[in-house]
Amino acid sequence: MPVMKIRGGDLDLVEYEFSSFSPGENIRPCGLQKDYRLVPVSGTVVARAPARIHLTVLDMNRFAPDRPGGGGIGFAIGVYCTAEVECTDSGIEIDYTREPILRHFAEAFRQVVGYAGGFRIRARDHQYEHVGLGSTSTILIAVANALNTAVGSPLTSDQLRLLLGCNFVEETEAGSVAFGFETGVGPAASTHGGMVVMGDELALIYRHAFGMGKKVYIAIPSSDISSAGEKEFDLLMNKARTLDYRDRELKSYLVLMDLIPALEHGDLRKAGDVIWEIEFRGSKRAEVEHHGFEIYRYMAALRDAGLEFVGMSSVGPSIAVITGRPEDEVTAILAKAGLRVAIATTVDNEGLKVHLEERA
Repeated sequence: MPVMKIRGGDLDLVEYEFSSFSPGENIRPCGLQKDYRLVPVSGTVVARAPARIHLTVLDMNRFAPDRPGGGGIGFAIGVYCTAEVECTDSGIEIDYTREPILRHFAEAFRQVVGYAGGFRIRARDHQYEHVGLGSTSTILIAVANALNTAVGSPLTSDQLRLLLGCNFVEETEAGSVAFGFETGVGPAASTHGGMVVMGDELALIYRHAFGMGKKVYIAIPSSDISSAGEKEFDLLMNKARTLDYRDRELKSYLVLMDLIPALEHGDLRKAGDVIWEIEFRGSKRAEVEHHGFEIYRYMAALRDAGLEFVGMSSVGPSIAVITGRPEDEVTAILAKAGLRVAIATTVDNEGLKVHLEERA
């Protein structure tokens, strides 16, 4: 695995060595391991989780691949990942293209709750990978809830989020896994729906319904800049950290004093104004500029056309628009800016759903 350099300032340079390991190793039980009364169900548990738009991290100096946190804000959207889980006598069978990440969490869950049996897991994500829509965290929280329900729901939804965040991994080309970046925004938004505000250490600070009666349009500009692997590490651990040293207090103030009141009043335009300000602040600026200033040009054109809420998700390049204007108008505005609607949906304000399909 590569050794990556982290520069936090002119005199602050350290090296971080990515360590890969086999799925099921280096489990972090998060203080949740104890004797649970497990009641495995008969049948197939099906979980459906909404994807998320991750608007910003609050402070990238507070998280790393071996430390989940950093705070952040984001909201759930009507684009879904599904997981099906059955209890078996032994072993873990997985039907999913990114098998190592599911196997690692399944082993972590099994170890923490003390389940001696096996699982049969089938998972399907939303097919939009590495464009900022949280495919990894969304499929994982769907699987986590399906596993939990399948053995009698020993953990709460917040405990599942904690266990997932502390054991969040990405797969390597060799089929191993390595700890990844996790703020907790995705699993919280997927679990509860609406807009969420996260504090450090995966703490859910605030949740509110968002964008009621409005449509969400997502454009995915073409970009030859990678937002995964070493490129993501360089972005998040260097320039983004330095900018957050400067702007983290301002971003936190904007969330507390402007964004949350706007959400309370259902004021989409005010919320959009706050997010637009944050697009130019701290680590969010680093994420947008990672793709070049063309992303700013796109978003400015959409804002100038009067669309109420415009923001880039995560490390991009997906741009989310929320508006009450008709779809044909939005399509024309995007086309004029050189974009097209890749996804038309709504905010999911209900969150993850789980049900049991009993055996015939």
